[in-house]
Amino acid sequence: MINKIKPSYIGSLIMLVLAGFLMIARPIAELDNTGHIMLAGIIIALCIWIFKPLGLTYAIGGLVLALFGLLVELPPTVIFSGFTQTALWTLVPAFFFGYTLQKTGLGKRIAMAVIKVCRPSYLFIVLAWIPIGIILSILTPATTVRVAIMLPIAVQCCELFGLKKGSRGNSLILLTAFAMALIPGSGWLTGVIWGPFIQGQMENAGILVTFGDWISVLFVPVIIATVLLAVGGLIFLKPEEQLSKEAIEAVKRQPVEKMGRNEIISAVILTAVFALSLTSSLHGLSTAIICIAAMIAFFVFGVLETKDFNTAANWNLVVFIAMAFSLGPIFDITGISAWLSGIVVPALAPIAGNPWLFVFAVTAFMFLWSLVDVAMFLPTISIMAPILPQIQEAYGISPLVWIAVFILAGNAFFLAYQNMWAVMSRSISGEREWTNKHQSKYGLIYFAACLIGLVVAVPMWIGAGLFG
Repeated sequence: MINKIKPSYIGSLIMLVLAGFLMIARPIAELDNTGHIMLAGIIIALCIWIFKPLGLTYAIGGLVLALFGLLVELPPTVIFSGFTQTALWTLVPAFFFGYTLQKTGLGKRIAMAVIKVCRPSYLFIVLAWIPIGIILSILTPATTVRVAIMLPIAVQCCELFGLKKGSRGNSLILLTAFAMALIPGSGWLTGVIWGPFIQGQMENAGILVTFGDWISVLFVPVIIATVLLAVGGLIFLKPEEQLSKEAIEAVKRQPVEKMGRNEIISAVILTAVFALSLTSSLHGLSTAIICIAAMIAFFVFGVLETKDFNTAANWNLVVFIAMAFSLGPIFDITGISAWLSGIVVPALAPIAGNPWLFVFAVTAFMFLWSLVDVAMFLPTISIMAPILPQIQEAYGISPLVWIAVFILAGNAFFLAYQNMWAVMSRSISGEREWTNKHQSKYGLIYFAACLIGLVVAVPMWIGAGLFG
């Protein structure tokens, strides 16, 4: 009987009991009644975001947070401050970018074009997913869309290659497609959903994060981790089956329709978004302005229609992220931020004096913590962001270092449940899904690849003055 109890039920029960204890006992001397009740509400929202009890959605967790804020009579401008964040209005167009890639067929065309130029070997097939992931990341920060485009093609390749279900070769191709949909885009601000989210959280904390800031700390370790993961997969998941020339030719013979008007327009607009974001220091336009203008352009040129407005965006996720943005101001006004700072800042003292020890200790902890925070790591980022200025003041550690650690650890996928995009990828793969053993091995390869990437990145960060 006990073995049938899901870990999510146990986690939910623990968090709900803790929330109840806070509201009844009010044990924290630094918090008043409002602070205790609001902290309990935050814990309940986190419970929903992380464990999804009763199948409750991310948006419901956000509404619970809003309800508690209204009950303790916090100003609505604080409770709903996330909806006014410019970062949110960078995120909303991102959903439309991804939808456009799918609707027009541009994403599939790009992926198939790269696959078709490959030579008949696992090496070239695996490496092909890297440029596919990079190109699609440039065109949209929506990882969900990239997975939805790349995994069906990976499944199709496995079938045409005649690979056995559950074989290392089958798992290698599927896992590489999933990883390259997820990881390369982490290297720049507009390449992953975390970009605008973290930008908004940092803005709440009084920290400006630009496109260039993001690239300066993440591009190098992400590229190193990407390449090492692809190579490591080939070594440690070495396929037992050989690819025949006929199988590769079967992939290359897949029909491709002539590129249409909407595909061309989409390619031009999305490429312009990336180029303008990359050169924002020259023209002064914010990422939000660029993204909203591009979203409008899709409708003006007829690529998207009015009926697409409700279909394209994941409004459940939009509400969740908007309310998560509000955590910073809520923490501040209720005194929770000061209380958390009094706990976290002293706890970092033993490792904060040595950049190498700090980075590797915090990274290892965050990778382990990702086994608990499966809500895309967004709750953890929301909790930590408000106290990063205090950490910087105490130890001279730039918040940019934390961004790199959050992103690398947030991509972790040791276990089947841990990464929402891994779960999605396995679902798309159907009967051809990779095995748990192969995922765990591939996840460990990614962890090792990140550590090697950090070996190169830490001296760069020290030289850039990120450790005061």
